Amino acid sequence: MKAKTLKKDKVNIITLGCSKNMVDSEVLSGQLKANEIDVVHENKKFDHNIVVVNTCGFIDKAKEESINTILEQVEYKKQGQLDKVYVTGCLSERYKNNLEEAIPEVDAFFGTMELPLILKQFEADYKAELLGERLLTTPKHYAYLKISEGCNRTCSFCAIPLMRGRHVSRPVDQLVAEAENLVKMGVKEMMLIAQELTYYGLDIYKKRMLPDLLNRLADIKGLEWIRLHYAYPTKFPLEVLDVMRERDNICNYLDMPLQHASDNMLKAMKRQITRGEMEDLVSAIREKVPGICLRTTLIAGFPGETLDDIEELKQFLAKERFDRVGIFTYSHEEDTSAYALADTIPQEEKERRAQEIMEFQQELSYELNQEKVGKTFKTLIDKKEAGRYIGRTEFDSVEVDNEVIIAGTAPLKTGEFYNVKIERAYDYDLEGVVVK
Repeated sequence: MKAKTLKKDKVNIITLGCSKNMVDSEVLSGQLKANEIDVVHENKKFDHNIVVVNTCGFIDKAKEESINTILEQVEYKKQGQLDKVYVTGCLSERYKNNLEEAIPEVDAFFGTMELPLILKQFEADYKAELLGERLLTTPKHYAYLKISEGCNRTCSFCAIPLMRGRHVSRPVDQLVAEAENLVKMGVKEMMLIAQELTYYGLDIYKKRMLPDLLNRLADIKGLEWIRLHYAYPTKFPLEVLDVMRERDNICNYLDMPLQHASDNMLKAMKRQITRGEMEDLVSAIREKVPGICLRTTLIAGFPGETLDDIEELKQFLAKERFDRVGIFTYSHEEDTSAYALADTIPQEEKERRAQEIMEFQQELSYELNQEKVGKTFKTLIDKKEAGRYIGRTEFDSVEVDNEVIIAGTAPLKTGEFYNVKIERAYDYDLEGVVVK
């Protein structure tokens, strides 16, 4: 495309939000590069002249961050530092008309499924033969593998189906080919992501195909860790756990957002499950895969939530002792069914409740980590920082879970595995030494 400058265009992609957005940015980067367009991600040098902002529209804070980032880039354009600003992603999908009216300086807005239209802005062609090939924004030893798009669930608080559409699974062969390509690039750990992992395959194969997919991926030589994120608890396919137990390179790790534990809240959230059913599921999971690491995510401050509901949630956490817990405060999202409910809990109170729950969980996390002292774990080195190496065990995913801090002068290689004996444990981190 023609730009104001005579030099060749250079595109900087800024990614906000979740790992699913990150994969979208990586795919866009791969397509641009294949069309011989210079592309970078989160460029700090500011030697680019075009920006693509990949936005998040999940909750209020994410929307605010996305809008501020767009406005910041528009200001650079006004100052003559940029030629073009494009916006894509979830916020753009959901509020395109409003954004076009509010920020006319943006050259074009695109939805979540409009990659070919973005490429047209660069007079570039969508190259179908590149399916699965992308430029990684992560360190080369791990990557995310998005196995499906969209969601058919009707949780009352969630706007994701409005932004990502209905569930669409990617074919098994396509995913295996992408994974094989990533392993050739040096990837040793793959994190499977989707809006809802356990629904995978129902749309195109008429049955839940996650166990079959896992077996195919586990056969790939050089793929040492496969990790499961975002599993929905209702009608959870327990045969997934049989594969996890049988295959050495599938991490004994499951990220299963439960959102709450009070039956009143679960019903209001339209989660299609009760506390008792969740307890039975957790018990069945731990029976099938002893020692499994369970991560969950919760919401505080949903309309109608009482202090008794919070106490019930804490009792549930005390009983089930999840290894990892994250928490969001409720965001009142228009066009969701919960939007019809009165959002009467002040933001400060939502945050206080979230903090109360996290402090409660913090004590449990400390106790669980203490149990690891003296034990040795296979550990993947992610980086070197301030003279120390930072790694993770199979029970820890990137950015959201424990890190293993390894002291000592012996040189370690990033992206390699070492046996690390844990010597000290804290609320959310472990310290250890490499052993033979």
